[in-house]
Amino acid sequence: MVFESFDYVGPAHQGAVHGAREVDAVAAALAGQGYLAGSEVATILYLATALEQPLLLEGEAGVGKTELARAWASATGARLVRLQCHEGIDVHQALYDWDHARQLLSLRASEVGAGTPELYSREFLVRRPLLEALEHDGPVVLLIDEVDRADDAFEAFLLELLSDFQVTIPEIGTIAAVGRPLVVLTSNRTRELHDALKRRCLYHWIDYPDPDRERDIVLARLPGVSDEIARRVVAAVGRLREAGLYKVPGVGETVTWARALRALGPHALEETIGSALKVREDIERVREHGMLNGV
Repeated sequence: MVFESFDYVGPAHQGAVHGAREVDAVAAALAGQGYLAGSEVATILYLATALEQPLLLEGEAGVGKTELARAWASATGARLVRLQCHEGIDVHQALYDWDHARQLLSLRASEVGAGTPELYSREFLVRRPLLEALEHDGPVVLLIDEVDRADDAFEAFLLELLSDFQVTIPEIGTIAAVGRPLVVLTSNRTRELHDALKRRCLYHWIDYPDPDRERDIVLARLPGVSDEIARRVVAAVGRLREAGLYKVPGVGETVTWARALRALGPHALEETIGSALKVREDIERVREHGMLNGV
């Protein structure tokens, strides 16, 4: 996104006023994609773009960490490249691999006079998400999702990328970014990330929105939904989040629940509870204790 320039307002306040307006522009751009960001989220995202520094977002599952990266890519016209982390992920899944089938075919062709191939060259390189993001010729948002699911070795591997926006492929050498992507890492904090990774990033903890903001999110995501449905579902979700359940609903579940109520009617909270809760024991507990009574 190219931020607009503003009139000169004097040396003492120019930076502060300009920065505040840029933060407002970020919030407005996100709102245009249906993502209602508070001032703290808009500020840290603006800083990540202005400073060209990776952004680490932590928070409970479902608070909008991944959606923030998606919304920003859409708002700015950037390409979104997503790397979904998981246990056991390695460099060949994240950065590059070799097209072994083509290498073998090329070797066989060389046996009948086609020339000796250079097997470990660009010709046979398969680009994975990290390399795709670094070599893309244009604006990129690189989303490294749920980095806490990866192991320590993969986290250490990321340090070169986060520090220098470059990676090293032993057979080829060092590859630097064509243009610096906006790197967004998300973590549900299933384990603590190492300080070396955190030091390379700006950091923000995203919490559940307050009831008024969550109601506004429902209304923004579901045009035409009634205020009564938005109010009831937000009140119900708020009560469930305070009940000590095994798996509490995130903002995405709030929107899904509101969609279900729009289909069945605003009083169908019990009938549609599976839109918000995904664990049988949680549903049984809610029903047994009448937690939705009076909502």
